[in-house]
Amino acid sequence: MPLLKLFIVLSIQVLIVNQIHLFGYITPLFIGYVVISSRKGFFHILLLLLGFFTGLLFDMFSNTAGMAAASMTLIAMAQPSLLRLFAPRDSDDNYRPTIMTLGIFRYWIYSLLCMAVLHVMFYTLDAFSLNDWPLTLLSIIGSSLFASVLCVIAELIVRKRRR
Repeated sequence: MPLLKLFIVLSIQVLIVNQIHLFGYITPLFIGYVVISSRKGFFHILLLLLGFFTGLLFDMFSNTAGMAAASMTLIAMAQPSLLRLFAPRDSDDNYRPTIMTLGIFRYWIYSLLCMAVLHVMFYTLDAFSLNDWPLTLLSIIGSSLFASVLCVIAELIVRKRRR
């Protein structure tokens, strides 16, 4: 199932989302959805590998020279800590961060924080300097917001399919 999710999300990212460039600067990285939707008790090493290889596959298709692999590895490292902020204290290891378990507002904040980590790393590596920091900041904020909205939409679609 995770490989199917990876294939679907990577296909959507490469074929559709990469073609979206709002205002010339905002291009969301929807591939972060693969990592942020992982369950609480997922082995940390496997989560890091999942993040790295998802980013590496994206890099191969998008010619981004390792920026996505580094960014996805960072979000895979941060995901358990961010999930601990939003998950109930008594939740078991099979707890999945979804709209049904967190609620729509808490899920959106969780996905926004995760996507912000991903986009800060990606666009900082992309700019590689602070000469044009207002445009980099616009890319980070806009892409994080757009990607988190895409995650909420994806969760709503998955939720409807589960019913």
